[in-house]
Amino acid sequence: METDATRMCALLVGLPDVNVLGVVDDDPGEPLEVHIETTAVTVGCSGCGTRARVKDRRPVALVDLPAFGRPARLVWHKRRWCCPEPDCATGSWTETNPKIAGPRAKLTDRAGRRVTRQVGGEARAVAEVARELRCDWHTVMDAVIAYGTPLIDDPERIGPVAALGLDETLFRKTGQFRTKEWATSIVGVNTPTQLLDMIEGRTAKPATEWIEKRPESWRTGVVWGALDMSGPYRKTFTDALPKARQVADRFHVCQAANRKVDECRRRIQTETLGHRGRKDDPLYRGRRLFTKAHERLDEAGEAKLMGFLEAGDPKGELRLIWHAKEALRGFYELGDPVTAESFLDDLIDDATDDCQPIEVRSLGKMLATWRAQILNWHHARISNGPTESANNLIKKVKRVAFGFRRFAHYRIRALLYAGRPNWALLETLTPR
Repeated sequence: METDATRMCALLVGLPDVNVLGVVDDDPGEPLEVHIETTAVTVGCSGCGTRARVKDRRPVALVDLPAFGRPARLVWHKRRWCCPEPDCATGSWTETNPKIAGPRAKLTDRAGRRVTRQVGGEARAVAEVARELRCDWHTVMDAVIAYGTPLIDDPERIGPVAALGLDETLFRKTGQFRTKEWATSIVGVNTPTQLLDMIEGRTAKPATEWIEKRPESWRTGVVWGALDMSGPYRKTFTDALPKARQVADRFHVCQAANRKVDECRRRIQTETLGHRGRKDDPLYRGRRLFTKAHERLDEAGEAKLMGFLEAGDPKGELRLIWHAKEALRGFYELGDPVTAESFLDDLIDDATDDCQPIEVRSLGKMLATWRAQILNWHHARISNGPTESANNLIKKVKRVAFGFRRFAHYRIRALLYAGRPNWALLETLTPR
């Protein structure tokens, strides 16, 4: 058991090579102030090696971790050394100790590492952590950037990726007209899912540049590219990863077919009744049934669907697009890629016939445009679902933060939370 008062204070502070000068607790509502100095007695001049002398002392207040449930400040009385040799060009310098705090830091080193884990790994709000430490929001965010940047820039964080996913996510809305600004999520659609990076915009150029900066060995390892039928992202894969086979996401393909069903329903509604859907109109009443999977309908549901078609679809156009939608869904139930290819080609030929309604022809053109990407699903059996799951994690960070103003803050917090950094490095890295 330690009984020396000086040593006990040093143990409670928990920092190596420091002496505790005293503790200030003038106001119970204010943070504790723990005054310390380093144990260094002599220091040699870095220029000539002469024993330096103490010129003066300058107290520097640092935000520290709470002590016994109370906010705390660590007041480090820094020595300012000077070389006694008049001909030495070194002059004077201030002592440093990275175990206490880095240069120009406002938080102690241990507090900076802790808030980075809380904000980045645990998705806590910066404002909440700042209130807990009784400090400014920017003080915490600056620490997260300083300690988190080496984690997300760690070259070992991004390993080999066999399937790469691209998707857009909303960054923010700005201005009087709430103009939307987008970002692109680059996700490794492997197991486990990993957010590789986030870049501004949703055009092909920034995503292409990001991929082209990766090593050649990494790019050649990407076999599949998952996307949601986005033209810019298709161009990205074509330009940056020409050997990777693109896969159109199954959900988005079926969603596009459902949109055509709804377009046809609204057009027929207007042509036959002269107004938009009302609650007693048969096509409006069946709007949910028309896009619902056929196998999920019971006998009563199917009878209602057919009744709505008989009552509100005199030319049978809605029935045709509904059958085309169900045929496309059936394409994904086929187990043989060769059979699936023949099935899709027949569906495209039938859908693009001039006698078909405009929505069916539009669906057929879409299938023809994305034919290769749709067929590749039967070979890869992957989807863009993991990319969507990464976007959900990003949205969680946005909800906690109540939105972002700077993309750099948005990116680093998203990558710390969903980018799978090596948190063990946090205890050994040097903050930037």
